[in-house]
Amino acid sequence: MRIRFLEIAQIELDDAVEYYNYEVPGLGDAFLTEVYRIGEFPEAWHPCSKRTRRCQTRRFPYGVIYQIRKNEILVVAIAHLHRKPDYWEERL
Repeated sequence: MRIRFLEIAQIELDDAVEYYNYEVPGLGDAFLTEVYRIGEFPEAWHPCSKRTRRCQTRRFPYGVIYQIRKNEILVVAIAHLHRKPDYWEERL
């Protein structure tokens, strides 16, 4: 299934990947791999609402907030879980 990011979610992803690759070369790529695992089993992750789910990354303090649409997965936010919670809800 195709994964599409809202523009702001893409910026959040790019910023996190850049930060982790700066800290340890290759770590950002590991983060990116974890984000894209939502495509394997999109319905397996925790529902936040009727249409929205959250996949928590294993090694990183981030949640991938997304919706399953007809032909795609729409990523709404790449949310740092130790910062302002639920800031992304206004994007829905």
